Amino acid sequence: MACLCLLGAVLCMVAVGCGLANADRVESELEDLANGTNVSSTSSSSSMVIPKVTIEPSSMTPTEDPDANMTPMEKDIRFLEEQEIPIPEKEVDFAGLQENTNKDIYAWIYVPDTQVDYPVLQHPTDNTHYLNYNIDGSKGYPGCIYTEDYNAKDFTDSNTVLYGHNMKNGTAFGSLHKFEDASFFEDTRYIYVYTEDRLLVYEIFAAYEFSNAHLLLGYDTKSEWGFSKYLEEVQEVRGMKCNRIEEIFPDEQDHIITLSTCVKGNSSKRYLVQGVLLNEMELDEEVSSEE
Repeated sequence: MACLCLLGAVLCMVAVGCGLANADRVESELEDLANGTNVSSTSSSSSMVIPKVTIEPSSMTPTEDPDANMTPMEKDIRFLEEQEIPIPEKEVDFAGLQENTNKDIYAWIYVPDTQVDYPVLQHPTDNTHYLNYNIDGSKGYPGCIYTEDYNAKDFTDSNTVLYGHNMKNGTAFGSLHKFEDASFFEDTRYIYVYTEDRLLVYEIFAAYEFSNAHLLLGYDTKSEWGFSKYLEEVQEVRGMKCNRIEEIFPDEQDHIITLSTCVKGNSSKRYLVQGVLLNEMELDEEVSSEE
């Protein structure tokens, strides 16, 4: 019996060791992918470069729309420059990521001064898949940063929710807990989301512990009335780890992003960091008519 117990203990230790080794390998791969998006560390001509937009004088008549020939990305960049919002020097090759890494990658999220610099995935059939599986298909931690199919991939929903594990070493969404510090919250203002044709910038307005209620199924955020009621509940949150900026608090007309992760030792709570979209989304006719 003692031998069997010893063997079981050894097997458990081996399994844990293998799990940790796999997590380290996956985190290293994700770090390499993030480094590959930094303009200063890559010279790839095939990547989608986030351009610097300069509006040149033209001979167009006053009735012509100066934005008519600009791409959505160029419009985003110009708006951000006009607002003097810092633009990270990053480039994301989505075609390469989808072909060589994982076909479910559809966006990239970056939060300065944290370890959040990751691809965003959405599984076509299983909303919990990337909670348990890594970007390379292996099972276990750290998993992926992902959204569920309750959210569209174009970030036009009132509330787009991204999930990630609260890893002890700060990877995945573990470093979001830095926003519990009021000074860090005040100094770190923006969340950047890259898609194939846009750069979306969100200004962080709140970071706090919340219930583990499903934010997309437990609240009616599809209607303006329901979204307004949800925002009212957020405004009522209090606590030592709650930070909020009332001056930029969103209303029912806005689009927000929610980064959600676990709270250590309390499975009934989630830690949320939320930002309001600064650059306007161009909704297509079908979406606009639904609102």
